[in-house]
Amino acid sequence: MFTYKIDEELSLKLPEVKDAERIFELTDASRDYLKEWLPWLDYTTTVEDSRDFIRMSRRNFADNKTMNTVIVYKGGIVGMAGFNELGWVNKTAKIGYWLGQEYQGYGIMTRVAKALTEISFGHFGMNRTEIRVATGNRKSRSIPERLGYMEEGTLRQVEWLYDHFVDHIVYGVLATEWKE
Repeated sequence: MFTYKIDEELSLKLPEVKDAERIFELTDASRDYLKEWLPWLDYTTTVEDSRDFIRMSRRNFADNKTMNTVIVYKGGIVGMAGFNELGWVNKTAKIGYWLGQEYQGYGIMTRVAKALTEISFGHFGMNRTEIRVATGNRKSRSIPERLGYMEEGTLRQVEWLYDHFVDHIVYGVLATEWKE
């Protein structure tokens, strides 16, 4: 079982089927908040949907395609983060994340994104790590900016959010830059 301790109060671990109820509860409690920027909320309407996601995540992890983890803060699951894509041929990892609304403002996601970047370069040997964020999502954009990622460009109308398209800003950092 993969577990990565970030600091005394924060760690990442692979989700287990038994985590589905907590993940769904957290998703449901933050649904309106998360729906502003995440396109999958209409497809997560039951605990079984969360179980299915966990099973799929574990298969994709076993196949070296992705790595989704739950964020454990002070002993409880507060969100999810990981690699939405692991590109082994080009040595590129793409980070994605979400956090329950009540856990915003504690620096959790900045610490998580930093840890994932370190995992990308240190454990997986990637050359490049990306974070893609909707242009209007200032809170999420501040994370790669704080960590020294470079704003590389805008992907136009790349994501459908329920009734409209949004543009994404691509932030990237190279292994050589991260070491500096």
